[in-house]
Amino acid sequence: MDLELRHLRCLVAIVDEGTFTDAAIALGVSQAAVSRTLAALEGALGVRLLRRTSRAVTPTAAGQRVVAHARRVLAEVEDLVRDAGQGGGELRIGYAWAALGRHTLPFQRRWGAAHPETALHLVRVNSPTAGLLEGMCDLAVVRRPLDERRFASSIAGLERRLCALAADDPLARRRSVRLSDLADRVLLVDRRTGTATPELWPPELRPATEESHDIDDWLTVIATGRCVGVTAESTAHQYRRPGVVYRPLRDAEPVAVRLAWWRDDPHPAGPAVLELVSELYRTRRTG
Repeated sequence: MDLELRHLRCLVAIVDEGTFTDAAIALGVSQAAVSRTLAALEGALGVRLLRRTSRAVTPTAAGQRVVAHARRVLAEVEDLVRDAGQGGGELRIGYAWAALGRHTLPFQRRWGAAHPETALHLVRVNSPTAGLLEGMCDLAVVRRPLDERRFASSIAGLERRLCALAADDPLARRRSVRLSDLADRVLLVDRRTGTATPELWPPELRPATEESHDIDDWLTVIATGRCVGVTAESTAHQYRRPGVVYRPLRDAEPVAVRLAWWRDDPHPAGPAVLELVSELYRTRRTG
């Protein structure tokens, strides 16, 4: 017979309460059920655990050892249940490129002050779901819609689109750039996680493209002047690189910053994260 938690709870209750009758009251079962459960436990272990007299119930030497183990097991189970309800005491937030940009550090500090019981870890995973699908995070910061059948998401804020250029590019001397200024350039894109696609341009003005697969590669190629990039403004705050400048794209739609999670397994801290991130973006917009 496999041991069950009810066997251990029964043994501990008998020892703590002192009699089978009181143990039955504490457990909310009949005295006969207590006797059967103890007999089953003793049969499974092959040892006698308790001595019964007319006045008291006391553990045998083997019973004392088993009771000590039982208390530890039951305490571990209570911790497991509590931690599961609190998300394991930690929160992993995945992102593909730039987390929350200028809001990343304020978010980390404010979260730590308001929720010291839930350790925050930011995890960079360059995948379309920023680590959700891979099981590497509990929530993800994404800037493209995900599969709505498996994932739920909510828009927390908006970011401007910027153009990334080599520092010696003639367009780098301007304060801002238009999409039409890039029509004859080569656009460097990350089709897995990036937000820039040729569809941002009218069909007759769409630039040629090359592919990149990581932010470091993206920046390195742009610094050579061979390609330009279009990205959310968070990239400019997270990745400053000598030889690369960022200029606003004044006629491009903003990028929606989404928080995403598994639809059937939301993290309990999710609503608090969404509220704080939304507040940070909202404050920036109205400040």
